[in-house]
Amino acid sequence: MPSKTDLRRHFRRQRQGLTPAARQRAEKRINNLLKGYLKRGKRLAIYWPIGSELRLDSLAAAARQRGTELYLPYIEPRRQRLWFTPFPQQGRPERRRQGKLNIPQFAGHKIRIHNLHSSIIPLVGIDRRGYRLGQGGGFYDVTFAATRHRLCPHKIGVGFACQETDILPAEEYDMQLDVWVCENGIRRFGKTADGQQ
Repeated sequence: MPSKTDLRRHFRRQRQGLTPAARQRAEKRINNLLKGYLKRGKRLAIYWPIGSELRLDSLAAAARQRGTELYLPYIEPRRQRLWFTPFPQQGRPERRRQGKLNIPQFAGHKIRIHNLHSSIIPLVGIDRRGYRLGQGGGFYDVTFAATRHRLCPHKIGVGFACQETDILPAEEYDMQLDVWVCENGIRRFGKTADGQQ
């Protein structure tokens, strides 16, 4: 099996290879599918897209209209466990996280992930079992691991169909998503008692 580094390179190339028209059609379809997760008064984490990641502009606009509280991940220096801060109505980032990802960070009252109802999670790749390949920082894995004895928010992976594969290398600490949403539709994952699909 290829290394995670090679897999990330492959999936990023796939994503970057989408034509502007295909990307626009896919993003419109995916944002529309995700609107089903918007509920008044509920707290939903999304993400600020970097590079060729799926954009969530239409979803964010609909959330404001429907009364869903949106949050963005916030990375503290030298910490892996994420906080979440309110999605800004407008305004500039408080700072940008240093490093290759350069993720904007926004000020506001920070909450932990167990205070959210659902979380929309970016990914580089995903397999048919619901295991995701992330950017490699481990932030979401560490964050969800901290919810083991608490109510865990619904984990919704999003991206393009070209990011799917049959099987990815999965470590013991890797999380399985509850749902995968791409332009081809919504797929739900679950475990039986023996841990198999």
